[in-house]
Amino acid sequence: MTGTGVTWLTQEAHDRLKHELDELVLHRPVIAAEINARREEGDLKENGGYHAARDEQAKQESRIRHLQELLRDAQVGVAPADDGVVEPGMVVTIAYDGDDDDKETFLLGSREEGVHGSMPVYSPQSPLGQAILGASRGESREYTLPNGRTQKVSVVEAKPFTG
Repeated sequence: MTGTGVTWLTQEAHDRLKHELDELVLHRPVIAAEINARREEGDLKENGGYHAARDEQAKQESRIRHLQELLRDAQVGVAPADDGVVEPGMVVTIAYDGDDDDKETFLLGSREEGVHGSMPVYSPQSPLGQAILGASRGESREYTLPNGRTQKVSVVEAKPFTG
């Protein structure tokens, strides 16, 4: 799949994220009990423990929503075809226009993957990721940099991630 809504994950990463989600959901009553206990301490305006517990609950709920969305749209354990076409789950090498020595290799996937070691990970939803999706070896694409300028890159290689 090459849709930008799809997140490519190994089975190991999927299982790790699913376990984290399950733990966070199980922990919900603990945070709710903490909030209730702090609420009973009195004046909420000056109750730092209450506000800290509410902040923790907000962070936890945000992470739960993120993990639910990520896992719902995950393409799990299916390596993309080794056809040289850029898609999520590929290790991509690009060359920046005007400097053939300036190459970069990265995994096009989710930062949640966690198995890439020191290899950078770019999201398919990033400007570069969107630009190169579907590109083949030797093909050039352009994307807009944060400063508004346009950057041209060429795909040097695209291979399935093997872990």
